[in-house]
Amino acid sequence: MSQWITVLGATGSIGSSTLDVIRRHPTRYRVYALTGFSRIKELVAAATEFSAKYIVVPNQQAATEAKALFDSQSITYTDCTILVGREALAQVASADDVDMVMASIVGAAGLVPTLAAAKSGKRVLLANKEALVMAGPLFMQAIRDNGAELLPIDSEHNAIFQSMPAKYSGEFSKHGIEKILLTASGGPFRNKTKTELAEVTPAQAVAHPNWSMGAKISVDSATLMNKGLELIEACFLFNCRADQIQVVVHPQSVIHSMVQYNDGSVIAELGQPDMRTPIAYGMAWPERIDAGVKHLDLFDIARLDFTEPDYETFPCLNLAKDAFERGGICPAVLNAANEIAVAAFLAEQISFLAISELIETVMGLCPEKIVQCLDDVLAADQWAREQANSVLAEFKNNNQPVGQV
Repeated sequence: MSQWITVLGATGSIGSSTLDVIRRHPTRYRVYALTGFSRIKELVAAATEFSAKYIVVPNQQAATEAKALFDSQSITYTDCTILVGREALAQVASADDVDMVMASIVGAAGLVPTLAAAKSGKRVLLANKEALVMAGPLFMQAIRDNGAELLPIDSEHNAIFQSMPAKYSGEFSKHGIEKILLTASGGPFRNKTKTELAEVTPAQAVAHPNWSMGAKISVDSATLMNKGLELIEACFLFNCRADQIQVVVHPQSVIHSMVQYNDGSVIAELGQPDMRTPIAYGMAWPERIDAGVKHLDLFDIARLDFTEPDYETFPCLNLAKDAFERGGICPAVLNAANEIAVAAFLAEQISFLAISELIETVMGLCPEKIVQCLDDVLAADQWAREQANSVLAEFKNNNQPVGQV
């Protein structure tokens, strides 16, 4: 029997890779809904190819564009229902017919529909870091309370999941686990000095050496904030402390992460830097299916390198670790401040180094407040964005350097 899947963020890199896996297994998976934000033409093309029941677009203008595109292909409006707005995202993530949800909307916008999928007891294929970074305790509680399945899709967390015992109970000591080795490519600037980083451009920052990703995630990789967010995510996923995770810079991106055990064993998951592997693993788990990924040739790779991160040159990693250890609303504040800072950098309003400076300034203003419900998280997110925009305005007024753009 086919399984129905909703793809949140269908036109992004994760969404496109998910659709490629579905394309390879047409009798096993069927598309219930696809959502997109700006690439409406691509969204309609995908909905047409996979006979999606629904698409979700952000506003009425996008809906009008989508309808015109459907009509131009002689597809009637009723063949694929067009839904609009944030509430519709949650609707297609929690619909009764849906078996699994690929949560790949980038940023805070993905939190509410991903949480809706968890509360509806779906298999949640989690590629949206923010659901755990912003609301980790709430999200994990929703998974437990509603019998949902959580399969991490980030290559690192998927590798850790595969390297953990099959019946991991959430306690390191019960399974002889000493620590998680969270690998990082180091991004495009891993060997640069702070002086050199002051001059980098947005175009240079989004040119990741190994992975094909969107602009925001690519910049996060360049600052190492992506690894900081992944550290927070791993703490919630595997119920561990920040000091039980060691970040390891591994520029080849062949070992996606490792788990170290007390008997001296280190178990790792290796593969090509291709997101279709963790996507297929999450979709078919506990089975394995063809993902269309080229096999790893160790003779071609020849060597694997490992170094420690440069925490001084890339302070975002420590900012994330500190946010997790402070707890409460701090991770949500960190995430929001980072989104504002990265957007400002991509818009050529601040320098690369100013990204971490802006985040650190906002984090210094963050109050100690516990999270009791989703509204607390959303309020913290809004507060942090207001603070970040205020700090951004101060940077501009003080002629903060914006780098060579």
